[in-house]
Order: sequence, then C-alpha cells, then structure tokens
Amino acid sequence: MTNVSLVTTFILMGLPHASELGTLLFGIFLVIYILTVVGNLLILLVITVDPHLHTPMYYFLINLSFIDMWFSTVTMPKMLMTLVSPGGRAISFHSCVAQLYCFHFLGSTECFLYTVMSYDRYLAISYPLRYTSMMRGRTCALLATTTWLSGSLHSAVQTTLTFRLPYCGPSQIQHYICDAPPILKLACTDTSAIEMVILVNIGVVASCCFLLIVLSYVSIVHSILKIRTSEGRCRAFQTCASHSIVVLCFFAPCVFIYLRPGSKEAVDRIVAVFYTVLTPLLNPVVYTLRNKEVKTALLKLKSESVFTQSK
Repeated sequence: MTNVSLVTTFILMGLPHASELGTLLFGIFLVIYILTVVGNLLILLVITVDPHLHTPMYYFLINLSFIDMWFSTVTMPKMLMTLVSPGGRAISFHSCVAQLYCFHFLGSTECFLYTVMSYDRYLAISYPLRYTSMMRGRTCALLATTTWLSGSLHSAVQTTLTFRLPYCGPSQIQHYICDAPPILKLACTDTSAIEMVILVNIGVVASCCFLLIVLSYVSIVHSILKIRTSEGRCRAFQTCASHSIVVLCFFAPCVFIYLRPGSKEAVDRIVAVFYTVLTPLLNPVVYTLRNKEVKTALLKLKSESVFTQSK
C-alpha cells in the first residue's frame, strides 16, 4: 500500500448529538458494549464446554459470536471516546487504516457467515435424514475458513483502494469510525472511479449474500409448510422470523449507507448504529439465549460452577 498522504492524524466527529447528552449516550453505549462482549463470551464458553452443542449449527454460532465480540471492540471504544473527550476524537493515520480494515474484514465475514448459516438451516430442515452426512466436520471447517478468507480479501480491496489516494486535508471524518465513504470525501484528488469500484465491490457481495439468504429461507418456509403438526410449524416459523430480523438489521443499514445515491452524513452515522452496535447485541439473544439447548447448558454450567466453589 503506497502512503502518499500528508495527513498524519484524522479527527472523528462522532455521533451527532446535543452536547448535554454526551454523558448519557456514553453510559448507554458502554452498557451495550459490556453486555455484547459478556454475552458473546458466555456463548463461546458454553458451546465450547458442552459436548452436546458440538454440532454444525453451534460451530457456526461460535464463529458468529467471536466476530460480534471483536466487531464491537473495533468500533465502540473509539465511539465512546468521541462522546466524552474532544481529545478522544483524534486517530492516527495508521490506526485509521487498521480500523477500516478490521471493520470491513469482520463485517464482510459476518455477511458471508449469515449466508452459510442460512444454508445450514436449509439443509437441516429440508434434508433432516441426510443432514449429518452432508455437514461433516471437515465441510463445516471448510465453509467457515472460506468465509474468513473471503472477508479478508474483500476488506483488503476496500482498504487498499481507500488509502492509496493522497490526503492533504481537511482531516475531519464525519463519522464515529474510519469508513471508506466519509474518508474518500477528504481525498485531494478525484475519487469517482474509486467510489464506483468500492460501490460495486460492496454491492455485489451484499446483493449475492442477501439473495442466497432469501432463497434459503424461501426453501425453508416451503419445507416448514410440509410439517404436519401446527406446533412444529409455529416453532419453525418463530425461529425463521427471529433470524430474519437480525439479518435485516444487518443488511438494510448497509444497503442504505453504501448503495444509495447521495449521502447525508448525519443520517448515515445514526443508521450505522444498527449494524455496529445493535446487531452484535441482538445476535446472542436471537440465535442462542432463546434456545432451550443453550439455556440447559447455561444452567448446567452454573450448577457445576456452584458445586466447584462449594468444595
């Protein structure tokens, strides 16, 4: 990556808010961040410890929880600093490069992982008798590895295209994180070609993933309708509805920010909260904590912990 920038430090302008609300927002987002990290760590621990949860679905959920924990860590601490301290808004050029890479790496990996998880649920519901043979451990590992490698490649393209441009000032990024669209506005050269490449890159990835997820859920619904008992159909539909909400919370803001013509910086920053803050918090609740198997594993882990302490 060739760095021809004259800018050594960027200034993150943070979330748009009234000055008197800074402390309140800091408290709210700090609690959300703590709950997100603790919730995902708990899920990682429970699934790892309980052998009954060593199945393909929970294997992918471990990957999702790991991504969400670090996705929040990449974005939220710096956002919290911008809320309470003017000095906390400064971020070095190289730190901004690292944040943008990690942000798109984890975000695009999560996008690919949602697609793999929907395919896994499609196989489990549509081909229950062949599911075990189709989703062996090696297959799961291959799919997970592919999502991580694809996310890394996608992010490398975004980061390289963004920071190969000269930045001579101003240095104020109209966002609470280093992201490509607001950074490109600070470049000292024409960015139209780069913006088009980035838009196509994000658009193709997001559109293909979302289309595959929709196709998987259409097939899942078709299989659910064949279930004879109304209780079974209701339970399956509730699961699909919960998963769909999380997917929409992730994809809809991304499409709104990256793929629409024109941009309103203040609106983009607020909308970005949905997939940088709320989605990592919702995932533990929707995908696992509402699951009876996970609740049983949590109670078992708690009872074992109490028994060990009592000795």
